[in-house]
Amino acid sequence: MDKRETVCKEFIDLFLVVKRVREECPWDKEQTPQSLIPYFLEEAYELIEGLEKDDKDMIKEELGDILLHILMQSIMGEEKNEFSFEEVCKNLKNKLITRHPHVFGEVHVEGVEEILTNWESIKSKEKEEKSILSGIPKNMPALLTAFRIQEKASHVGFDWKDPKEIIPKLWEELKELENAIKENKKEKIEEEIGDLLFTIVNISRHLGVDPESSLRKTNNKFSERFKFIEQKIKEAGKEWKDYSIEELDKLWDLSKIL
Repeated sequence: MDKRETVCKEFIDLFLVVKRVREECPWDKEQTPQSLIPYFLEEAYELIEGLEKDDKDMIKEELGDILLHILMQSIMGEEKNEFSFEEVCKNLKNKLITRHPHVFGEVHVEGVEEILTNWESIKSKEKEEKSILSGIPKNMPALLTAFRIQEKASHVGFDWKDPKEIIPKLWEELKELENAIKENKKEKIEEEIGDLLFTIVNISRHLGVDPESSLRKTNNKFSERFKFIEQKIKEAGKEWKDYSIEELDKLWDLSKIL
């Protein structure tokens, strides 16, 4: 048995196991496509964590958990006679072939930018979308949404040429935020903070940095340093109110070097 046959056998066996779990486990029998959404999101974020850590064992496990959700949702679709797993696979196969004419067809491309432009053009025609920005999920995190909006716009040439060109825009947005704060207009402040974040995302994208991942790393770094301060306060037998902001700043600086 060659590797392809082995993979196919394992996949079929897995599908049958998931189907049996769905049919015989009381908890799984109660689930709906909607009730599994929080669990799917949790697994997705755990996979992201594994990828960021480059933890091979974690990646392997979490990919399996994601696959479980794909199979379970497909089985639920079959139960309602809405779609089958076979259709899911067929749709994906056809999509990949259609959107890669430079691989499966005779189209010649010069580079990645042209590939991405073709992808968006083909996708737009397939779905008869009214806008290049159509298809961005509404429930994605705002930073990621901003990144995808800018990325899609860039595929048709609506973009800055160099990240250095965006820096003056950043200072402009900061100045506008400063003026809004002076005016003490909450709605205007909110708008300017949004503009500032959007500009930062633009700079991140041009520098090849994922802003969502970057902020997540900063969140983790802050949390670890904050926990260090908590531990020091606990070891001293004191409470937060016993420390001045200057003393807390010294503990914060200490957390950076330990």
